[in-house]
Amino acid sequence: MASTTPPPGRPTRAVGLVIALCWLTLFFDGMDAMLYGATMPHLLADPSLGFTHALAGTIGSWTTFGMLIGALATGSLTDWLGRKPLVTASVVLFSLGSAVCALAPDATAFGAGRFVAGLGLGGLMPLALAIVAEFAPPRRAALAMGLMMTSYHAGGMAATGVGLALGPGQGWRWAFWIGALPALIAVPAVLRWLPESPAVLLARGRAQQSYDIADRYGLERPGGPGEAPPRTGARAELRVITGLFARETRLATPLLWIASFSGLLLVFGVSMWLPELMRASGHSLSSSVTFLMVINAGGIVGMLIAGRTADRFGPVRVSALWFLLTACGTYALRAHLPLTAAYAVVFVTGIWLYSAQAMVYAATARVYAARERATGLGWVTGVGRLGGVVGPTLGGTVLASGDASLGFTTFAVTAVLGAAAIGLVPVVTGGWRWRVRRMAHALVTAAG
Repeated sequence: MASTTPPPGRPTRAVGLVIALCWLTLFFDGMDAMLYGATMPHLLADPSLGFTHALAGTIGSWTTFGMLIGALATGSLTDWLGRKPLVTASVVLFSLGSAVCALAPDATAFGAGRFVAGLGLGGLMPLALAIVAEFAPPRRAALAMGLMMTSYHAGGMAATGVGLALGPGQGWRWAFWIGALPALIAVPAVLRWLPESPAVLLARGRAQQSYDIADRYGLERPGGPGEAPPRTGARAELRVITGLFARETRLATPLLWIASFSGLLLVFGVSMWLPELMRASGHSLSSSVTFLMVINAGGIVGMLIAGRTADRFGPVRVSALWFLLTACGTYALRAHLPLTAAYAVVFVTGIWLYSAQAMVYAATARVYAARERATGLGWVTGVGRLGGVVGPTLGGTVLASGDASLGFTTFAVTAVLGAAAIGLVPVVTGGWRWRVRRMAHALVTAAG
C-alpha cells in the first residue's frame, strides 16, 4: 500500500543529477540531429555520394521518418518496458546510425544510416521529457524542461563547430564518427545513475523498489490505499492511447498534434536548410554554416527565457506568442540583409523558434494526467515528426526551384498555423470557459 503523505521536498542534488543526465543525452541527440545540416554543403560537394538538393531533402525525410517511428514506439512502450532501457537503446541506435554514415560508400547507405539514427533520435526526446516532467518540482516543470532543452541546441552548436572544422573534403566522415561517440560516453552514465520511473516500476509489480525511488527523490508514491497496481501489456497500452481521446482531451489531442507538426517542420526544415537558404540569399559558405550556430545560440537563450516565462504565464500563451514571433523572424529573412543584420535576425528567430516547440511539450505535460503523460508526449512528438518529415523535403524542393524567399515564406505560414493550434488548446479543454463562468459569477454577485 502506498503512503498518501506528501513528500517533504525534492532533494536538489538527486533531482539535479536526473536532469543533468537527460541534458547530456539530449546534447548528443541535438549534435547528431544537426550534423546533417552542418555538413550539408560538404556532402553536396562530394562527388562520390552523388547528392543533389532534392536527394538530400529526401534523405533528411528518411531521418525524420525514423524519428516518427522511434517516437511513437517509445511513447507507447515506455510504461511497459521501462524508461531507462529505452533511453539506453535510443542512444545506442543514433550512435550506430552515425557510424554507418561515416562508412557510407554512397547516398543509399548514407540514407540508411540516417534512418537508423532517426529511430534513436525520435525515441529519446519523449523519454527525456517524461522523465523531467516526473522528477522536476511541479512548479518548476516548464523551467526544468527549458533548461533541459538548452542541451539540444548546445549540441547543435557543437555540430556546427564540428562541421566547420572537419567538413571540407572527406572530413565530413570524421564529423559522423564523432557523432558515434555518445554510445561510449552517455550510455555508461545512464546505466549507472539514471533512476527508473516509480510509476513504471509499480506497473511492473516492483512495488517496494518503486516506493524506495519515490522516497529517495521526494516524489509522491504511485498508487494509493486499496488501489491495484496498473495493468501492463498491449491491452493496457491500448487503453492509455485511447485515453488521449477521453472527453476532457479529445479536442486538445489533435490540436497538440498540429502544433507539434508545425513546430517540428520548422525545427527540422530550418536546421537542415538554413545554411543553403542563406547561401542562396547571397552569403558566403562559411557565413552560411555559421548561421546554424547563431540560431542554436538563440535557441539556448530562448529556452531559458521561455521556461521562466511559462512558469508564470503558462506554456500555452508563451508557445502561441513565440510561434507568432517566429513567423515575423522567418519572413524578415526573405530580404537580402547585410551580414550583421542577418546574424541578428537569425539569432532572435532562434530565441522564439525552438522554444515555441518546447513549450508545446510543456503544455502537453499539463493537459494529460500522469498515467497518460508519457504516451501523450510520445504521440505529440511522434505525430509532430510528420512535420519533421515534410520540412526537409519541402526545403529541398524549394531550393531546387531556385526561389529561396519562398522557403522563408513557407516557414512563416507554418509558424502562424502552430500559433493558432496551440492557442486553441485552453478553449477546448475548458480553461477559458471556466474563467468566463467565474467572471460571470463575480459580476452577478457584485450586482446582487
